[in-house]
Amino acid sequence: MRRVLSFMIIAIFFVVYPTFAKESKIHFKFCNEGIKFSIPFGRSYNYADIKVKRVVDGDTLELENGQRLRLIGIDAPEMHDSEKLLRDIQRSKKDIRTIKSMGKRSYEFLRRLVENKTVKLEFDVEKYDRYNRLLAYVFLKDDNTFVNAKLIEEGYAQPLTIPPNVKYADYFLTLYQKARAEKKGLWREE
Repeated sequence: MRRVLSFMIIAIFFVVYPTFAKESKIHFKFCNEGIKFSIPFGRSYNYADIKVKRVVDGDTLELENGQRLRLIGIDAPEMHDSEKLLRDIQRSKKDIRTIKSMGKRSYEFLRRLVENKTVKLEFDVEKYDRYNRLLAYVFLKDDNTFVNAKLIEEGYAQPLTIPPNVKYADYFLTLYQKARAEKKGLWREE
């Protein structure tokens, strides 16, 4: 009986998961204890009309529903101690204080741009990253400002292309090259 039940659960998983995962109705997580899943209850959110609760850092937001959102296609400098901060230091050859200062400036720019404002989200191929953050392109609801692009255009982030989410990769690269050439934002000091 246990084998039949286990088989049925596994079969249902492989039939149901692909359908619901795309719609983010059921979240599965594989861990040492087995498979954990959650089914959200309560209000469903309209991602074409959702408020930004707060800005976490220069490329991450928290939405009114509590979800963390990572802006697709961009990378802002780190402002907190982390492994990524160490990678930024090695890659850029800048000291820790400079990187954190740049990260704080990116954060402040993004905070002024989106915090407590209503946005609409556009998704690409993958909707979640490995940290279960929502991945999206963000547009201000009131004037349709493309937030991801604005950060690069004003010199507060650089392109970060992670396939398969590559919809605006060429556009972001063009904006980045122009911002660097014009010494905008973080690139003024270089």
